[in-house]
Amino acid sequence: MNAPLPAGLQASLFGAAQRLHIQYGPTDLVIDADGPDRLALFELAVDSMRDVLSGLVGELSCLRAPWDVEHPPSGAVARRMHDACAIAGDRFVTPMAAVAGAIADHVLAAMMTGPHAATTTKISVNNGGDIAFWTGAGATTRAAIAGPLHGGITLAGPTGWRGLATSGHGGRSLSPGIADSVTVLADCAATADVAATLIAGAVDCPDMSGIARRPACEIDPDSDLGNRPVTIAVPPLEPARIENALAAGHDLATQMMRSGTIAGAVLELQGEIAVTGLDEPAALLRIGQSFADISRHGDD
Repeated sequence: MNAPLPAGLQASLFGAAQRLHIQYGPTDLVIDADGPDRLALFELAVDSMRDVLSGLVGELSCLRAPWDVEHPPSGAVARRMHDACAIAGDRFVTPMAAVAGAIADHVLAAMMTGPHAATTTKISVNNGGDIAFWTGAGATTRAAIAGPLHGGITLAGPTGWRGLATSGHGGRSLSPGIADSVTVLADCAATADVAATLIAGAVDCPDMSGIARRPACEIDPDSDLGNRPVTIAVPPLEPARIENALAAGHDLATQMMRSGTIAGAVLELQGEIAVTGLDEPAALLRIGQSFADISRHGDD
């Protein structure tokens, strides 16, 4: 990491595991890799971030607009964001739904380019909880599931599933739905990001007046959702309402699985869960276990 970094781009190793931490504007990455050339891989990760923010800013108006299959952006990360939205079909989404996952995918792709990738067994790029990863033969990747559920997903390599993302109302997410969390495993982090956003939005009780909502722009003036209502509070729900809301999200997740781009999803609402997929040997879901894994984003 000898070349001067752009203003605002910070990179450092931290913790006992000496993982790489990259901060650049709103992007906050924690990156890890196995193997003797991990520091060389880290250099590739830092270098891949140099033009990311300027590229996104230059196409921001397109990325904040509803997805338009006929007018793709030109930048590398922006194109990943656009392409990931194909899973939405005719549902409303903007490419910004994929921004965190697309940046993680971009960094992972850079690290996988060149001779150093041959010496590693696994790589993870965690962008605020949206994760791109690569798991090679004989390696195992574990990722905890966000939210109140105690459990996680274990991936045995080699596997084509390379992305994990979580969405739901509350936290940093703005969602029209009422899911506490929806975690999706997909072929890449950008697709997982969009799928989790849409599935979380589908978990809802549309006929219930007690759910508090406000226009997204009143909560975040820069939100790509504009004046669309997003959930800010959900009262305790009757078991039947929880079941129906989860079923709506489960149905959408199952439809997405048929496209072959997501492996499955875990949906949570007020202590209840619904699961679709994640039952193959390469992507096992376990409940009631603690996971010290790639989804940890803070200090060791």
